[in-house]
Amino acid sequence: MEHDDRALIEKYGSQDPELGKLMKEHEEFEARIEDLNKRPYLSPEEALERKRLQKQKLSGRDRIEQIVSEYRKREQGE
Repeated sequence: MEHDDRALIEKYGSQDPELGKLMKEHEEFEARIEDLNKRPYLSPEEALERKRLQKQKLSGRDRIEQIVSEYRKREQGE
């Protein structure tokens, strides 16, 4: 994420429940993925879990980008 995006997320994250929830989930997914990536070997179930988490993280990030884009447009219009 760009620095400007992070600033908007910090500014609106506490005001926008959806954005706050998505950021929290994003951090949780990232931590879980990192935990799985640290393992020297993943069982088939763990590999599927990592793939599922990566997809969920990406989906959430896409929505975060949409929300941030809306806030960016609002701020540029002011």
